[in-house]
Formats: sequence, C-alpha cells, structure tokens
Amino acid sequence: MAVSTVTPKENKLYTAALLLAVFTILYNLVEGIIATWFGYEDETLTLFGFGVDSFIELISGVGIMHMILRIRYNPTASRDGFERTALRITGTAFYLLVAGLIIGAGMVIYTGQKPETTLWGVIISSISILVMLALIYGKRKVGNALKSDAILADANCTLVCVYMSIILLVSSGLYELTHLPYIDAAGTLGLAWFSYKEGKECFEKASSDKYCACDHD
Repeated sequence: MAVSTVTPKENKLYTAALLLAVFTILYNLVEGIIATWFGYEDETLTLFGFGVDSFIELISGVGIMHMILRIRYNPTASRDGFERTALRITGTAFYLLVAGLIIGAGMVIYTGQKPETTLWGVIISSISILVMLALIYGKRKVGNALKSDAILADANCTLVCVYMSIILLVSSGLYELTHLPYIDAAGTLGLAWFSYKEGKECFEKASSDKYCACDHD
C-alpha cells in the first residue's frame, strides 16, 4: 500500500470519516433487522421495504468505507475496481427492490390488505431521520475540513435516506391516525421511486468518476 502523505490533523479527520462510515454500516444492519422484522410481523410493506433498503445501504457503506481508505492515501486516485463492483451490486439490488415493492404494492391494493399497526414505522423512521441528519452534519464537517469532494458528495447523497425516512414517517403516521386503506401501498411506491433513483445513480457512478449524481441536480 502507498505511504500516506497526509498531515497528522488530516489523518485524524480521515479516521473520523472512517468511523462515520463504520457507524453507518452498523446502524443500517441493526435498522434493517428491526425494520424487516416488525414490517413482516405487522404486515406493513412500507416498513419491510424500508428495512430491505437498509441492508442495501449497508452494501453501499462498505464501498464508501473503501473509498475513504483509498483517498486517505491518494486523494487524486480514480475510483477503483472494488468500488465500481460494489456500486453495480448495490444498483442491481436497488432495482430488484423496486420490482419487489411495486409488485407488493399492487398485491396490497388488489387484496385490500391493511397493516395491523404502523406504530413501529413511526418510531423507526423518527430515529432514522435524527441519525441520518447527524451523519450528514458529521460528514459535511469532516468533508469541509479536508476539502474532500468525495466525502461531501457522500454527505449529500445521505439526504436520500432522510427522504425515504420521511416517506415512512408520513405513511405510517397517516395510517396510524386514519386507518385509511392503501396508505401503506402509497408509501411503498414512494420508497420504490427513491430506490429507483438510487439504483440509477449507482450505475452512473460505476461507469464514471463522478462522486454523486445529486451534485449535478
């Protein structure tokens, strides 16, 4: 491995960025387990899909961790094969999730199935919003200190996780208050849209050296 030329201060900042990436991976693992469990138990497709998305974000997090290690030793290096492969795997997983969510929403609408409760969706999404906002703040702080476009782009892309959490919160909250049919299906389709955008972005990044397509929106 190449010898690092970063200063001691920069080295501490890269360590902080790495710890944020590791925390993101562990958080998504725990969130994925809890969300899919309660989504299945309470028959709420939006929460279950949100949990599956968390597992996919975990795979993405591994690629981000690798990216940080790469730029730590060579900030100007292009995206390597490992990162491109991780992006393609993540993109494929997102597209599969989109298909599953759309089919699932269709079945929910056709059968008129209603969740037993969406209370856990409210709880999990509320926690997720707070955690993701804290991660964005931490990543932006480190990215600005290092003047790293890669880390700042990762922070910007984390906003998508906030949007998906908001969809879960709104759909779960509305259903818990009104018990109107098809709210869960509508929330599921909202997740499908953002999952499609994330999958598309993964393939765009895998075939280029752009850090995040959201930088160009």
